[in-house]
Amino acid sequence: MKTSKTTICFPVALILALISASLSWAGDIKGKVAVQGIRSPANIAVYVEGVPGKTFDPPASHTVIDQRKMTFIPHVLVVVKGTTVDFLNSDHVGHNVYWPSISGNKKLAHNLGTWPQGVKKAFQFTELGTAPLLCNVHPEMSGYVVVVPTPYFGVTDKEGAFEIKDVPAGKYTLKTWSEEGKPSTEAVDVSGGGASVELNVKR
Repeated sequence: MKTSKTTICFPVALILALISASLSWAGDIKGKVAVQGIRSPANIAVYVEGVPGKTFDPPASHTVIDQRKMTFIPHVLVVVKGTTVDFLNSDHVGHNVYWPSISGNKKLAHNLGTWPQGVKKAFQFTELGTAPLLCNVHPEMSGYVVVVPTPYFGVTDKEGAFEIKDVPAGKYTLKTWSEEGKPSTEAVDVSGGGASVELNVKR
């Protein structure tokens, strides 16, 4: 029995068309965060709070926080739940990185210990929430890992601008996290190639 080339090509063409259409449905969310009573609009996390009916696997590759010149770089790191973060020490002195439990349970506080220059220590963040990073050796050091439920997030620049790329078309709630301000939310509709939004964060 001969198989028609047209019969074979049609399903392939249909699949390619569906893939192309699904990609065209994704858009970027661009926006700006205005602040009140806060020193700077920089380093504010903005993320899609959830996508109905979907959960997300963490990336296979690790994300890095560097300890350089007695500073956590970046100061605010946003990751999807389950991401493994490598803590690199680029300083010639040892650091002792620790943070209270995200859940608030003092028995579950984390202390990675001390390690020399050029060495990394890895930790997988499996709880939603914020881990305030501290150093037992250098109390002036501080940073944050913000663990969120979706891979759709951004961090504001010094002007308060942010961009979240490749968000599937749909209606969502954007949520903010700020070191100094209260969380805020804003509805957003991603359609027609993207969305623009303005948010406000107050102390």
